[in-house]
Amino acid sequence: MSTRAYRVRVAEDPADREACFAVRKEVFVGEQGVPEDIEYDAYDAVAVHVLAVREDGVPLGTGRLLYGEAAAGKTDGDLSVGSLGRLAVTQAARGLGVGAALVGAIEDAARALGLAAVDLHAQTHALGFYERLGYVAYGPEYLEAGIAHQGMRRAL
Repeated sequence: MSTRAYRVRVAEDPADREACFAVRKEVFVGEQGVPEDIEYDAYDAVAVHVLAVREDGVPLGTGRLLYGEAAAGKTDGDLSVGSLGRLAVTQAARGLGVGAALVGAIEDAARALGLAAVDLHAQTHALGFYERLGYVAYGPEYLEAGIAHQGMRRAL
């Protein structure tokens, strides 16, 4: 599959949202053992979700952007910073650039909202991926859903 075999878009309708949630369930709940009751939250209703889909409509990856008051708890109250989260790529699509394309779409959405930066909570095994995209780690390592994470930020 080439990088042209999929596209990334903002999830606009209920079917897109369900595809996003299905990818998250496969990756976070199925592969990583995150309890399903903490994978989905009230922020899903207000977030900007992005979705990567194969040309035949099969979902390959997703991510979400929180902004404004919804992001404040993750950005130390800084309303000029968005929070990238729930980035997930199906096992079959890894290594194809889907994750980077999703991050780019989230950053585009953040720019469109007038945000100055994007924060994220990276699983520590993914630090190199985010560093290659311009994110800088900050603060101590911590556990989230039983998985080691590190705060990261990128100015837009």
